[in-house]
Amino acid sequence: MKPAQLRARYWRIVFFFARVTLGFIYWEIALPRIGLGGWSARTRSERSRRTAVRFRALAIRMGGLMIKVGQFLSARLDVLPVEITDELAGLQDEVPPEAFEAIRAKAESELGSPLSTHYAFFDETPLAAASLGQAHRARLLEADAAELGFTDVVVKVQRPHIEQVVEVDLAAIRRVGGWLMRYKPVAKRADVRALIEEFATTTYAEIDYLAEASNAESFAELFAEDPKVRVPKVAWELTTRRLLTLEDVTAIKLGDYEAITAAGIDRGEVAEVLLGTYMRQIFEDGFFHADPHPGNLFVSPLEGFDADGKREWQLTFIDFGMMGRVPESLRSGLREAIIAIGTQDGARLVQSFKTLGVLLPTADLKLIEMASMQVFDRFGGMSMGDLRSIDHAQMMSFGLQFRELLLNLPFQLPENLLLLGRTVAILSGMCTGLDPEFNVWSSITPYADKLISDEGGSTWDTLLSEGTKLLQTAVGLPGRADRVLTLMERGEFSVQTPLLDLRVRRLERSVGRVAMALVFAALLVAGAILYPAEPTLAKVLMVASALPLLRVMMGGRGGHPGR
Repeated sequence: MKPAQLRARYWRIVFFFARVTLGFIYWEIALPRIGLGGWSARTRSERSRRTAVRFRALAIRMGGLMIKVGQFLSARLDVLPVEITDELAGLQDEVPPEAFEAIRAKAESELGSPLSTHYAFFDETPLAAASLGQAHRARLLEADAAELGFTDVVVKVQRPHIEQVVEVDLAAIRRVGGWLMRYKPVAKRADVRALIEEFATTTYAEIDYLAEASNAESFAELFAEDPKVRVPKVAWELTTRRLLTLEDVTAIKLGDYEAITAAGIDRGEVAEVLLGTYMRQIFEDGFFHADPHPGNLFVSPLEGFDADGKREWQLTFIDFGMMGRVPESLRSGLREAIIAIGTQDGARLVQSFKTLGVLLPTADLKLIEMASMQVFDRFGGMSMGDLRSIDHAQMMSFGLQFRELLLNLPFQLPENLLLLGRTVAILSGMCTGLDPEFNVWSSITPYADKLISDEGGSTWDTLLSEGTKLLQTAVGLPGRADRVLTLMERGEFSVQTPLLDLRVRRLERSVGRVAMALVFAALLVAGAILYPAEPTLAKVLMVASALPLLRVMMGGRGGHPGR
């Protein structure tokens, strides 16, 4: 690819995100500061949808890493509006294929000879087109097939010039990341530069097909004894850094719900096995398949039937370019979180957050624990279908009760959770798609019990531990009550109300901003009225109106100390 084309690509990406960034500043920061937040809120949904439409068009037109960025954003249901995630979801299957002549030239360059000397058949129509490469069905020569034990294969070939494209796209994204780090609400919650570097590392791993082949074999070894999991075998003699030949294991796509049911396979069971498989990958093996979209997972019907008369089947994994590793510290925190959810223990859940490093130093631990217990009490035991049909008033009640927690969001996202978070988000959607009544609570509880047992304890040990803590609290109550009464008698008793204090401070700041906005409006209107008669004085008033406007835009900085 010519340098001029690469430069044009770089600036096209930068200008797109510059436009999005300026739009965000105008609508979400500037307008609310001058009292037009209602207008911003009313138009937010449509603006988000239009932004997603523009990005989708850009990604499809440019391909490369932009498709991967879109796929990543489509999975971020936790931080992005549904208008954006829904619009970008189709990018999973909407990548235009590369011309076969370019693919043939790339493949023959890697193999060092014509395709016919290595494959008895090579389909020119791609089986799948991805952002970094594309896959074609092929058939091995008889001698190779006899040696390897399989005949039908899938050959993945990198797109031409993809390494140069990735370099340019990452350079543009790094520049955008630098802009985001200048915005304090983003900078204090996440190291965007570190997240981008993690994304870059993952992307470079995806375009190294030797690494992907090694990942496939490692994954197969981990599940060698599990009859429910299937992994394709690698034809190493026909594999290079930019070309990969694997056993063809394609079957029913996990997203083809009607075909799964027609094959006599229980979709609820598939969801359970899918979740259990990922629980094992994350919590036991610390090595997980990090791209679980429906195109990379198949349900393979088998000939036999089980004792209950149900058809036997296997969960088949492909595409091991994006793999995640879970360090022991992260695994420990996640294990604690799963046990806490399974046992509905708010205090233990907060402790798991601390272990994971997802809480900001200013986080109110007691308030988070209270919110966790309320979530368990109100929503525990519900299926995903039940959760979607929760009465709006009930959700509003919960939101108002913990309004300060939701507004402050005292959480941060360590970079090692990014890939895992994306995987879990996609996985959750897939399980719900397979079975709308899929109950994540009941599915996690047995696994939580197993984790407790693996730690050398049991559910009984947990209950005993909690009972001991309760007994210790009860024994200490008389002494605490005596101290409280003594303080009251001395007139030294005081009650701390951090949430009330915070609300009062916010009210004071809001009143200050409204006052400044009124001064700005008054000066501006006065200048406009006086302009025909006294243009000099009018200009002075208009220029002076910039001062209170600046005060509003800066959020009332320079006020009382400690605010």
